[in-house]
Amino acid sequence: MNQNDLNWEHVRVWLLWLALPLVIGLLVASLVPQPVIGIIRLEDAIYSYSAQDMIKQIEYAGKHPEVRAVVLALDSPGGTVVDTEAVYLELAKLRTKKPVVTVINGMAASGAYYLSVGTDYIYAKPSSLVGNIGVISYLPPTPVIFEDIISTGPYKLWGAARDSDMRQADAIKEAFLEAVLLGRGERLKAQTEVVVSGQIWMGSEAVRLGFADALGTESDALKKTAELARVANYEAVDLRELAGIVSNPFLFFIESPEGVTTPYPAEPGMYMLFIPPLPVEQ
Repeated sequence: MNQNDLNWEHVRVWLLWLALPLVIGLLVASLVPQPVIGIIRLEDAIYSYSAQDMIKQIEYAGKHPEVRAVVLALDSPGGTVVDTEAVYLELAKLRTKKPVVTVINGMAASGAYYLSVGTDYIYAKPSSLVGNIGVISYLPPTPVIFEDIISTGPYKLWGAARDSDMRQADAIKEAFLEAVLLGRGERLKAQTEVVVSGQIWMGSEAVRLGFADALGTESDALKKTAELARVANYEAVDLRELAGIVSNPFLFFIESPEGVTTPYPAEPGMYMLFIPPLPVEQ
């Protein structure tokens, strides 16, 4: 073997050792799944079925390491107290592991806003509807005596006295306030009496008062979430399909005899819900 052949052999060995780490790196990279930012959409009231769907998606995000963060996309008037709290608590668990950013598309009122304050950052569009912090409740009827029904206590048929329900609503309002104060912290500029007034603010005003962090869209929320999760080259994926969610025909709101859906819930109860006034008939 002449000197030229020896030199060429040395070059080949050198190139091999140079390329080997690159090849190994590419092989390892091919085995690592692409980072995913999951999107959880709420475009309904918050009640048993929609809450279960959201919780399934939250649990999926928590259990799958390729889902590095979550965007919560909201367009909801809120819903029942118990279901709102259930989703809020699951979001709190997820946030201990992964960033969660909210984007308010059309509306995040009452219970939907309650969910948003449990996330790391809130975007709203200029005309989004934000707030309506508080509680509504249907008072039980005044107890009466039915001759053909017996009960073992004065409130067995009604569940509670009317003033007891009012105290309960007030206690839930205070818990709502605490969630807002905890979630927004020093970013909240509004006074307490303004926070619990039940007002709805446009997105731009909500940002000024500290109910939201910035004006932005879903793409802005994805960028922010990726920044918080420290990922690049990610894929944005709707988690409904991955979590195996199927559509549910349940109607949360009352439907009129003409088939028109009203803004009123079909069942009595305690709600974190915005109910817009019906148009006045002329």
